Amino acid sequence: MPYLTRPVLAPGTLSRTVQPTLPTGDGLLLRPWRAEDAPAVHAAFQDPVMHQWHARAADSVEEVGGWIAEWRGAWARERTAQWAVVDVGTGLLLGRVALREIQLDDGQAEMAYWTTQQARGWGVAARATVVLSHWALDDVGFHRLELLHAVRNEASCRVADKAGFLLEGTKRSAVLHPDGWHDMHLHARVRGD
Repeated sequence: MPYLTRPVLAPGTLSRTVQPTLPTGDGLLLRPWRAEDAPAVHAAFQDPVMHQWHARAADSVEEVGGWIAEWRGAWARERTAQWAVVDVGTGLLLGRVALREIQLDDGQAEMAYWTTQQARGWGVAARATVVLSHWALDDVGFHRLELLHAVRNEASCRVADKAGFLLEGTKRSAVLHPDGWHDMHLHARVRGD
């Protein structure tokens, strides 16, 4: 049965190109992950705040090396696109920003991010999210980006607001964390916002 609408983005929209490096213009760089990032990612996941808002733990640098290999390969599969957020001058890892749950047909994806403990309060997540959002919506042609965070994660709510993601509502008891089910705020940006 044929569809009555055309796909928003064709298969190959991402995979036929090299994953770009995206400068923020204010000292940050979004770049593809490298194998040598594994120790810094492992260190970031030892922070108790990461355990509070993420369902994944990092037991070893080798395990994180596997994640990075997976993140690097995901570009070709067009389901997830992940970037390391680094300081332009030093190359120091400050966080991660990603498009998850990519649906090219519908032109939609979910925005995700985290920052290292030392980078919190510097606006890293918001700055990286703004740049990735503009790239996805304006350059690539996505129609809608969603951003979910636990209702109790007020810092993530501030990031969403600063990055221009409007609060659309609350998904009740939507995500299981180690401390139980969390209600999640749903924010979104659409092309033209």
